[in-house]
Amino acid sequence: MFPAPAVEKTRETVGSFIEQMIDMKELLATHQLREFKEGSIVKGHVLEVRPREVLIDIGYKSEGVIPISEFEDMEDLQVGDEVEVLLCRLENDEGMVLLSKERAAYRQNWEKIVKVFHDSGIIKGKVRSVVKGGLTVNIGVEAFLPGSQIDIIPPKDLQQFVGNTYEFRIVKINDDRKNVVLSRRELIEQERADKRARFLDSTKPGDVVRGAVKNLTDFGAFIDLDGMDGLLHITDMTWGRLTHPSELLKVGQEVEVVVLEINREKERVSLGLKQTQKNPWEETEGRFPVGTKVKGKITNLVPYGAFVEIEEGVEGLIHVSELSWTKRITRPSDVLALGQEIEAVVLGINKEEQKISLGVRQLEANPWEEIEHRYPIGKQVKGIVRNMTAYGAFVELEEGIDGMIHVSDMSWTRKVNHPTEVIKKGDELEAVVIDIDKNSQRISLGIKQLEEDPWKTIEARYKIGDLVKGKISKIATFGAFVQLDGDIDGLVHISQISEDRVDKIKDHLKIGQEIEARVIKVDKAERRIGLSIKAAAYDEEEIKREAAAFDSLRPGEDMVGLEQAFAAAEEYRPGETRRR
Repeated sequence: MFPAPAVEKTRETVGSFIEQMIDMKELLATHQLREFKEGSIVKGHVLEVRPREVLIDIGYKSEGVIPISEFEDMEDLQVGDEVEVLLCRLENDEGMVLLSKERAAYRQNWEKIVKVFHDSGIIKGKVRSVVKGGLTVNIGVEAFLPGSQIDIIPPKDLQQFVGNTYEFRIVKINDDRKNVVLSRRELIEQERADKRARFLDSTKPGDVVRGAVKNLTDFGAFIDLDGMDGLLHITDMTWGRLTHPSELLKVGQEVEVVVLEINREKERVSLGLKQTQKNPWEETEGRFPVGTKVKGKITNLVPYGAFVEIEEGVEGLIHVSELSWTKRITRPSDVLALGQEIEAVVLGINKEEQKISLGVRQLEANPWEEIEHRYPIGKQVKGIVRNMTAYGAFVELEEGIDGMIHVSDMSWTRKVNHPTEVIKKGDELEAVVIDIDKNSQRISLGIKQLEEDPWKTIEARYKIGDLVKGKISKIATFGAFVQLDGDIDGLVHISQISEDRVDKIKDHLKIGQEIEARVIKVDKAERRIGLSIKAAAYDEEEIKREAAAFDSLRPGEDMVGLEQAFAAAEEYRPGETRRR
């Protein structure tokens, strides 16, 4: 007989052995029931995480191994985690089971991806890397995102998307090759279209909205209103002058603008920035009455004047003619510079057209106001010939004050066709003030007025019957002009050249030829002297008869006034070749 304690202990040992045998039998039965087939998907548990691989227990006689690169979120991987894997090979050369987590996921996800594609659904994915032409994206399988489908405007730097998760639309699937092509742009465009529709439905002119500057052009800026693009024209950016939108805005800047106009059919929105501020032109008439002196900065120079900003958003124009009373300013840039501080006088305001006329010369006294006291009519003055035209010469009397000598006021006796016959540019000469037009700022001068008019005493110098000598100076069809003493011209009518009939004067007389003739007509009122070559040898009675015959000529044949006759005459000037 064994002692009771010994018998009890033996019973416990036998019981424990029997239980172990039962557990082993159940375990063997379980392994016999599971079939491990290469290419199948099985569940396993993480046994160990190594630097290069992860050991997985799938219930087989040996552990399986998966490269660590197949696990995306290593930080969250814990021993004991359950994973689904693809059984690639039951045993390798080292007796290990080869598994793949990625291939298992790929097979599981493919059907899901195909269904999303056919349903035109949306799928999430994480950008893995930059490849030629676009990006690779993990959506459960590796997919391709072309560069043109990343955003509405293809980005230049693709690296900025790597590691980020986005939503995509599947645009193409190749079931045989297991290729997937994605588009993020389609979703963005659809989202923007939805936002545009909501904006157009809910917004009206006058509303104040916020947006970001999307793009700048020469004519304005495009503002992104959260999916809806609006145009902010350069003229609606500020009440002041703006040469280019970049002077006020920059891309990415957030702005608050007013909706000015909406075209729902064309989906166009016009915006205003200056309308968010008070119009400075509303009270310009009260703040800047005509005659007020103002200070400002020159903002722009143009050929016709200078723009001056007298306060923010308010500019005035100084016309070139308002820069000086006397100086001849051709271009404002000759006397002014951009950014220059300047003082001016308000000359006029047009609030509707937002224009202010300014003047600088009004800061000083107008020298023309008292011009008649400084240059009274009849005063003898001196000056320099500054410029000449076909009708006269301009003489500078002082800086900015010119007088003009008309060709008719250059000689009492000569018909001056051009001022260069008498004077030349740069000459210093004397003249007499003969008229003043203060309103037009003109002073008329005369040279001939420096001397007594010889025609006043012509009857004392030349009497009918006098025998005179002179030189042919001009030839016309009706006669020849003769230059007499005292720079006075007389006219030999064609009928007074010879006793014989004269058809062509040039056959009898030449320019420059000296002749002797009788005075047969003196007309002080018409300033003309009639001469006769054929009467040079006549006696007193014959001269009287010839003078009477000369007076009886018809108007068409008669000697015309010198003023009109000279215009048609052929003229001789010393040093010139005679015309034939």
